[in-house]
Amino acid sequence: MKQLVSAIIAYAVQRDVDAAQLCKLAGISLTALKKQSAPAITRSQLDALWLSASRLTGDPLFGLHFAEAAKPAALGVVGEIVQTSATVGEALTHAAALTHLVTDQCRLEIHRTAKNFSVRFIPVTDYGDAPPTTFKLLVEFLMVMVIHEVSGLMLEKIMPSAVRLPYATPDPAAYERVFRCKPVKRAGEYVLVFDIRYWDEPILSANYELQSLLLKKAGTLQHKTDKPQSLEVRVYNHLLANSYLGIISLEEMAANFNLSPRSLQRKLQEEGVKYQDIADSVRKSLALYYISSGNYAMKDISYMLGYNELSAFTRAFKRWTGSSPAGYQSL
Repeated sequence: MKQLVSAIIAYAVQRDVDAAQLCKLAGISLTALKKQSAPAITRSQLDALWLSASRLTGDPLFGLHFAEAAKPAALGVVGEIVQTSATVGEALTHAAALTHLVTDQCRLEIHRTAKNFSVRFIPVTDYGDAPPTTFKLLVEFLMVMVIHEVSGLMLEKIMPSAVRLPYATPDPAAYERVFRCKPVKRAGEYVLVFDIRYWDEPILSANYELQSLLLKKAGTLQHKTDKPQSLEVRVYNHLLANSYLGIISLEEMAANFNLSPRSLQRKLQEEGVKYQDIADSVRKSLALYYISSGNYAMKDISYMLGYNELSAFTRAFKRWTGSSPAGYQSL
C-alpha cells in the first residue's frame, strides 16, 4: 500500500501538484510516509488521495493516465513477483493470488479456454453500474496496469481482444487509446480478455531464484485495512500468503488465531463457510499457478497441496475446474 500511495503522489507531482497540499487533503503525513516505519495507510486515506489527485490535476481519468506512467514498483512486492515470472500466464496467476496485498476492494480471477483467457476484477462490494469514483479510479488503474506493464516485460505489445466495464465510459476515445481496445458496457463486469497465444509468452526479466525469495517475502506481509476483515478473508489470506509452507491444518490455523479448533469452526460457520472450503479455494489457486508455471511435476504439485495420492489431487482438480490437471495443462 505504501508503494502505491508514494507512486500516486509522485505522479501527481509530475502533473504540477504540490505534494504537501495533496497529502494534507488526504490526511497523510508526508514526513511519516518517507520513513521506513511509516504507519499503515487506511482505505479512507487512499480514497481521499485518489479523489484529491484527480481534482488537483483536473483529470477525471487520473487512474488511466497514472497506470500508463506507473512502474511495477507501484504494486510493491506483487509488482516485483510479476517482473520475475517466467511467462505472462504465470505473472497473472501470481497477481491474482496476491491481489490482497495491494487492495482489499477487489480480487482477481483468471479464466482460461482453448481460445482465450480473461482477467476478471471482482469487487468486494456490488456497486452495480454506478461504482463510486474512488473505486473506478482504482480498478481502472489496475486494469490498465495489467495491459501496459505486462507489455513492458515482453517482446510483444499485448493487445486485449475485449474490455468490459459495467458503465458507459465518459471519454470513449481516451479509454480506447489507453486500453488498446474499445470498452463495451456489460453489467457487473470488469474484465480483460486476451488471445490465448499471449499466455505462454516469456517475460524478459524472469528470475526463478529471485521470485522464490520474493514469494517468501510476500508470505511475511500482513494486509491491513481501516476496518476489520471477516474471519474467512483473514484465514484465506493467511493460507495464501504462507502457501510456501504448505496448507496447514485446522488445528494449526486455530492456534495462529489464538482460538481452539472448535471456536474457529464455529466462527466460520457463523459466516456461512467451512475451513475445508477455504483451504480448497486456496489449493485451487495454487494448483492453477503450479500447473501454469510448468516448473513442477504433477506428483510434486499433489504433494505440495497436501494430497498423499496423485489420484486424490486429480479428483479434486476435476471438481474445481471440470478438467483433469493434464487436460488443463494442455489447453
